[in-house]
Amino acid sequence: MSFRTAPLAVIHDRDKASLFTPEIRAEIETWIAKYPTEWKQSAVMPALTIVQEANGGWLTRELMDDVAAYLDMPEVSVYEVATFYGMYDLEPQGRHKVCVCNSISCMLLGSEELIEHVEQKYGVRVGETTPDGRLTLKEVECLGACRHAPAVLVDQTYHENLSPQALDRLIDELE
Repeated sequence: MSFRTAPLAVIHDRDKASLFTPEIRAEIETWIAKYPTEWKQSAVMPALTIVQEANGGWLTRELMDDVAAYLDMPEVSVYEVATFYGMYDLEPQGRHKVCVCNSISCMLLGSEELIEHVEQKYGVRVGETTPDGRLTLKEVECLGACRHAPAVLVDQTYHENLSPQALDRLIDELE
């Protein structure tokens, strides 16, 4: 039994509105070129990131299928990558994403307090988006800022040594 999909062109004959545009393909090709020809599947993570960004911050099954077909790899392998790494989202996200590190250093220096504060003040639990679609709260594994914990990634910007009040200011400045 094969997990491979039809060639990408066939997929797009069915789905003319696909986000897998020539521009996205070209961007993925720049990553594929960094690897030996026989290892083009190594570009799966950058390909998923590119497609996720083009889709407003989340991956659909169809887009993951497109990536699998384009990289000539089994769909299940792409799903494994997308579900293993916390940087990929399989559901729509808020306009802004607040990712609080849960590593031991961050926990010891206040990340749990940050999460509780955001949950109470903004009415959102970890893994959820506020009803107005403004904010998604995520708990992530290690942002690599142990020295200045607790660390938070707000959209694409890292912030360290945050108090609940400092995090409020960052969130308030988002819009």
